[in-house]
This record gives sequence, structure tokens and C-alpha cells, in this order.
Amino acid sequence: MASLKGDKTVEHPFSMAAPNERLALEQGGQDVELVDQNSPAPVEVRKRSKLRLASILIALYLAMFISALDQTITATAIPTITHDLNSASGYVWIGGAYMLSAAASGPIWAKISDIFGRKPILLAANVIFILASLLCAKAVSMKMLIVGRTLQGLGTGGMIIMIVISDLFSIRQRSLIIGIMEVVWIIAGGVGPILGGLLTQTLSWRWAFWINLPISSLTLVLLWISLDVHNPRTPMIDGLKAIDWFGSLSIVGLVLMVLLGLQFGGVTFPWQSPEVICLVVFGGLMSGFFIYSEKRLAKYPLMPLKLFTDRSNAGCLLLTFCHGLIYMSLEYYLPLFFQSARSLSPLHSGLLLAPLNTVSALSDIAMGLLIHRTGYYLPLIRIGTLLMLLGAGLFILFSPTTSLSIIVIIQIIFALGSGTLFQAPLIGLQAMVSQDDTATATSTFAFSRNIATCLAVVIGGVIFSNSMDIKVRTLSVAPISLGADATALLANGKAAANVMVFDSIADVGQRVAIREAYAWSVRNIWFFITGVASVAVGASWCIRKAELGKEHTETKTGLKKETLDPVS
Repeated sequence: MASLKGDKTVEHPFSMAAPNERLALEQGGQDVELVDQNSPAPVEVRKRSKLRLASILIALYLAMFISALDQTITATAIPTITHDLNSASGYVWIGGAYMLSAAASGPIWAKISDIFGRKPILLAANVIFILASLLCAKAVSMKMLIVGRTLQGLGTGGMIIMIVISDLFSIRQRSLIIGIMEVVWIIAGGVGPILGGLLTQTLSWRWAFWINLPISSLTLVLLWISLDVHNPRTPMIDGLKAIDWFGSLSIVGLVLMVLLGLQFGGVTFPWQSPEVICLVVFGGLMSGFFIYSEKRLAKYPLMPLKLFTDRSNAGCLLLTFCHGLIYMSLEYYLPLFFQSARSLSPLHSGLLLAPLNTVSALSDIAMGLLIHRTGYYLPLIRIGTLLMLLGAGLFILFSPTTSLSIIVIIQIIFALGSGTLFQAPLIGLQAMVSQDDTATATSTFAFSRNIATCLAVVIGGVIFSNSMDIKVRTLSVAPISLGADATALLANGKAAANVMVFDSIADVGQRVAIREAYAWSVRNIWFFITGVASVAVGASWCIRKAELGKEHTETKTGLKKETLDPVS
């Protein structure tokens, strides 16, 4: 078993080394020693200095920053992108393709990293992300851009940052490290819309993708030089045989079919059309096959079902799903509200998101410090969900005439609660599983959040588009009598990409009516997230309390690990 003296963390080996060997990792000075209990003195084999540890954390933080930045930097630029590329239908898929591929590929990357090691996966994912960003920056059509965004999401799915942190630090220590990581994520989410709007207005929307190249390149170099986690050197053939191919294919099929069905419903095809029905039904069947594959077929499953049978684990996963759905809905559709219902520029709409992101970051920092010092996380989770529910309900009050002070206050109330829920459910989940299962639990947690962010964009787009179609029918008749050209720009899923329609309308009454139509349609999204927040409150009461220890067993990857302690 692992033992801790002072700041020392013991690494449990799964290689060919003798069972009585232990690798000690000192978190302060990061002195790493290989100890043979039969030897009179420990033998030092390598030393991880403070500089190396700092380089590792900086690289991981940069990887998190660029991944989070790419989720939101296009939010304020999307109307301009769709206008330049002459494709209104691409509004949802510029963000949706990125998050969908990230969600579907995340568990696969995580399991491959268990087999081949963390470092090769992180490096490969960064290379894919850099090349995909270059493709997006050079896109000349919406199809080319969506292909690039899909590949960017694939690279993001391989950013197994939380898993590496969980490998290196004890659960009590990682609460602070993950807290800083989540703050990076929140800051990137807040900077993204502002930076996207600034680049779009002053340079070009293509700079939203060019900016990735220097940051990702620096990340790649730092990871290559400094990251020294265990390398199992798994033979390629053995590793490929160990991959859960049926589970991988079924989870990709499940995510694609369900999300495509939801996206097409009521927009591209009627809800009762064969296309939508087949996608949703076969997506449901694919979920059944995935469960069967994980339980019966996979020797090394992507998501061991035992994670979901524990009430506390299920509560943590459901809570992070709800939180991701709510937060991304606001990140993605608040800029749309500001640009349409209030006629703000992309830059100003990004700046108006600052209260949400700033307070969320501060709240998350406070959460990390409290957990690190006290070891308590459950009361904070429950208080956070209640504040999030209150804030989500207050967003329903937003209208074209709502004062800026009210908009800021409501964002602050929501952010105080939401900010506590970025890392606390992950800590609660990791506290309930063994160190050997921590990587799988962490990847499942990330999958829950990623699939929620995908659904936030897609479901929000469906709610908004169908709501606008209802309103357009009233705008086209007296007393508004909106012209056919303007009506065509607002119907059939085109409204989100045509917020600049106001520029072509001279009648003041018609402009006011259009703004109110936009506000009413976005308000229906706020009703939806309020219902989801209610579910999150219920999920928080399923989570159990656990003691957060300072001892740590540093994970070793490779098939021999799986052979000694197979995941069931």
C-alpha cells in the first residue's frame, strides 16, 4: 500500500519491477526515489525539480486554456463567419462539431492513454489541434470550416489534463491544482467572447483560429521537454488488441446519431420525419449496445458500469452533466441575446459576459482553497446548486429593456453558485474510487461535461429556432407586416445567423417587434436551463461525504497494470 511521510507520495508500480519496490515522489522538492525494502538505503533514480514541476503545470494550464478558449472564442464571431461564408445553417455546427467530436473521442483517448501512456497521447492531441486550427484559419467554405472544427474537437478530446493531474497529486492536493485549472478554463471562457469580438471587428474572424498556433506550439514544446510521467512502452500490436473497439465505435455512433437527430428535428426535417426518427431510435439502440459491450465484451472497457451503480458516483456525474449544460447554454446564447435583443456589437456582447466569468472564477478559487484546507466539499456543492437554480430562474426576466445593472446582478448570483460546481463534483467522484480507477472516473466525468456542452448548443439551437419560427408567423401579418425578404431571413433556423437584419429595416415598430421576438425565443432557453438546474439540486443530495486524504499512489500505465488489477 502507499505511504506518505511529510509530503512524500508513493507511486505504485505495475511494471516488471519486483513487488517490494516503491517509487516515492516528494511534492515539495519533487525528489523521486526508487526504494527496495531489502536494500539498506534507497537508490535515487531521478529528481523532479520545482522548475520541472512548474513547467509541467504551465504546459497543462496552457493546454486547458486553449481548449476552453476554442469553445467560446467563436461565439461572438459566428454571425460574421456565417455571413462571410454564406451559410446560415452553419451557426450551430461551428460550435457543435467541435464539442461533439471532443465529447465522443474523450473516453477513447483516455483509455488509449492507459494502454500507451499519457505523454504520447497529449503530444499527438496537440499536433492534431494545431493542424486543425490551421485548416480552420484557411477555410474557404462552411464545409471546410466544420471539418476543421471537428478535427479541433478530436484534438481537444485528447487533452487528458485532469487525468495527468490526478496521476501526480493526492486528492487533497489536487483540489487546489484542479481549482486553478478550472479558473483557467473559466477565464478562457470569459476571454473567448471578448477576444473573438475584438479580433472579428479589428482584423478578421480567421484570427480566432490563428491565435491557437503560437499557444499550442509552446504547449507542445513544454510537454515534450518537461512531462516525465510513466512510459509503459506497450508493444503496438498488444496495445491495439487491448483497445475497446466495440465500445469506441458504439459511443461515437451514439453521440453522433442522437445529437444529429436533435439538431435536425424541427429545423432541417420535421420531428416526425423518417430521418429524425431513425437517428434518435438508432441512437437509443446504440446506447444499449454500448452498455452490453462494456459489460460483456470489453476486456478493458471505456466506462466501467460499476461507476454508475454507486449512488454517489451517479450523483456527481449527473450534477456535472447538468452544470455543463447550463453553463454552456449561457456562454453560447447570452451573446446571441445581447447582439439581437439589445443590438450590441460582438465586442460589447463579449464584455457583458465578464461578470459571469469573473465571479465564477473567483468562486472556484475560493472553493479550491476551502477544500484544500478543510477537506469538506459536500456542503459547498449543495449551496452552489441552490444559488445556480436561483440565478437560472432570474435569467427568465431578461428582456430588450432590462437595465444593465440588473443583467450584471443576475449574472453574479448565478456565478456564485455555478463557480463552486466546476471541480467539487470531480473531487467527490474521485474520493469514492480507487487510484487505479481514477483515470477512468475522470474521463467519464469529462465525457459527461463534454456531452452536456454539445447538448447545450444543439438543444439551445433547436429551442431557439423553433421559437423564432412561431414568432415569425406573427411578424408577417398585421399589425407588424414584416416583408417577405426579412421574414425569410428569420425563419427555418436562419435567425441566429442573421442578427444583422436590423440594418436593412427602417420601420421602428418592426425593429422593436423583431427584438422582442429574439428575446422571447432566447427566454425559452432560460426556462429549459431552470428545469435542468432543479435536477442538479436533486443530484447534489445523492452525493455522499468522504474523507480527502493526503496520501497518494501515483498511477503507472500500461497493460500490466490492467492485468494485475483489471477494470470491471
